[in-house]
Amino acid sequence: MKTIKIISLITIVFWANSCKDFDELQNDPNRTSQTHPGLLLTNIEAAIAGNDNEVVSTFNVVNVNAMLASRMIIFTDGAAVEQYYNWQRNNFDRYNTLRQIAKMEEEADRLKLENYKHLALFLSSVHILELSKTFGDVPYSESLKTDEDIYKPTYDNQEDIYIKVLDDLKAASTSLDQSLGDITGDVVYGGDIDKWKKLINSYSLRVLISLSAKTGNAKLNVVGRFKEIVDNPDQYPIFMSNEDNGALHFYDLVNNRYPYFNNNNFKTAYYMEESFVDLLKARQDPRLFTFADRKPQGAALPETDFDAYGGVGGSDPLADNTTRVVNGEASRADERYYLDPVNEPSVLMGYAELEFTLAEAAARGWTADDPKEHYENGIRASFDFYGISSDEQDAYLLEPEVVYNPAKAIEMIITQKYINFFMNGGWEAFYNNLRTGFPKFDVDGGGVLNNGQVPKRWMYPQDELNLNTENVEAAVSRQYAGDDDINGVMWLLKTE
Repeated sequence: MKTIKIISLITIVFWANSCKDFDELQNDPNRTSQTHPGLLLTNIEAAIAGNDNEVVSTFNVVNVNAMLASRMIIFTDGAAVEQYYNWQRNNFDRYNTLRQIAKMEEEADRLKLENYKHLALFLSSVHILELSKTFGDVPYSESLKTDEDIYKPTYDNQEDIYIKVLDDLKAASTSLDQSLGDITGDVVYGGDIDKWKKLINSYSLRVLISLSAKTGNAKLNVVGRFKEIVDNPDQYPIFMSNEDNGALHFYDLVNNRYPYFNNNNFKTAYYMEESFVDLLKARQDPRLFTFADRKPQGAALPETDFDAYGGVGGSDPLADNTTRVVNGEASRADERYYLDPVNEPSVLMGYAELEFTLAEAAARGWTADDPKEHYENGIRASFDFYGISSDEQDAYLLEPEVVYNPAKAIEMIITQKYINFFMNGGWEAFYNNLRTGFPKFDVDGGGVLNNGQVPKRWMYPQDELNLNTENVEAAVSRQYAGDDDINGVMWLLKTE
């Protein structure tokens, strides 16, 4: 009888334990579930992107695939899908980072460290916009609710995402305050709140100029928001020099080195794209000497001789490019990109880009500023970044293809912004091309796929089709008439 009672007691205890909340059982009592938000911030800013379980860095935007798609570099060890416009599905890896940002915000709330919560608004905005520019509509309002079990989030309209982001960026800038506590773990600005404000407001202008097709949208109020920032520098400070750049610096330490340091492919298989080299040559642009090494056929020429440099066609067949490379016609990217562990910093957004954004806004009539002044400021800022002398800057600004021409204002401004993005800025050069058509990307070669078209987006991840079928199909139907196609035109690119 005693034995029966003991067995019954064990059964009752087991039954009671089995009724515990599933989430409670997932908690490992030997591992902490709390931390300081500054420790999370470091990883959010600087982590190296990798597999699906890793956080995608906010500030490490060095991306050779973006350079392939943007006709700056070509690959010779195979038919790269980015180069030949044969891409299909992308991933949702950035949600891993967004979850980390949500956790940072949660910990900041627990410890009453308000500035981290304001930074979270900016950091989340960066990642959700990158996702939206990749696909179109994406999950947002339901995707990061930590207190609710939502496994199949709905997709937010791209328009609603942009409105929320603009509001969040404004709130982040106006709310950051030194009186709310120090920011530790910040490897970008060392906790300098004034510089964070400059980045957030400058980034807001990037977002607004990306909405140049939406000036008729009263809910967005693109021009009004733009003017509010530039007309109130005390309330909304913006970049004033390269010292303000939102940049991640690299160090000769494990996991802190330049992303392509000692990358064998970069040493042997990547070469300069011909139309990009020709664009620089036509302008006698000395940045070419910092971007590229001399081609084998030009090895005997001075390093500052433009004839010493060459490229091969981004849309040409792989076999043709390989032959030309073997013949010594093509320059590699400068060896510093794969031999220097520090090299140049990765710039999420910099002063040069801001000046080109201000120039474009002025040329479009959004502000009363002189577009020529901002255009030339942007060029000088880019040259300063590469350590090119003021005398060379003066000479460059007199080049016929560089002298500001109001009749070609948008093309000239976007072209200079494009050059400034070489091996920096992530996919921003590509997105600017989708928005403006400048510079024209070569699709005339026999190797390019996608019926000779530059893709407008990526298809949604296969996991979403498998696990969140109803919501992703609704998003595709709403935006692209039911066809999840890389040539579908998202809301952002449609004129209103």
